[in-house]
Amino acid sequence: MSKRVLILMGSDSDLKIMKGACEALEDLGVGYEVRISSAHRVPDKTADLAKGAAQRGFGAIIAGAGGAAHLPGVLAAHTTLPVIGVPIDTGSLRGVDALYAIVQMPKGIPVATVAVNGAYNAGLLAAQILAVGDEALARRLSEYRAKMAAQVEEKDADLQKLGVEGYLARRS
Repeated sequence: MSKRVLILMGSDSDLKIMKGACEALEDLGVGYEVRISSAHRVPDKTADLAKGAAQRGFGAIIAGAGGAAHLPGVLAAHTTLPVIGVPIDTGSLRGVDALYAIVQMPKGIPVATVAVNGAYNAGLLAAQILAVGDEALARRLSEYRAKMAAQVEEKDADLQKLGVEGYLARRS
């Protein structure tokens, strides 16, 4: 059975951003589970989710967090599975506080990090991690990249044909 991805967030207010990770995984046919579990409000539950993730068939964890953004680091402290942090823009610092909190992990407990609100890329990164041991998934990722390249080439051909003004007029 193929490995799945565990997606966690500390609050349901993060779900509108974290949905991007779900979309990326769905696009690639990767199974996942989504949970709400706060590093501060339910620390035992959060630790248990991380500790049991590998035994439950997960191969990577994606954790979205805003503000102090402790969730990805707490999860990483309780598992050797790769953890990908998604810093979430929750207010006045536009997610930079969360970004700094996630990337500044202590030596020995790494957390991969994507852009602020970059949940879709977190889903892609998790899929790439799983694809190391899954040839079918690796093929789907290659096909995804080829499709993106074809879309860029199609847009460039349209731009060359229509010119700047015509291209912009067609897009609006």
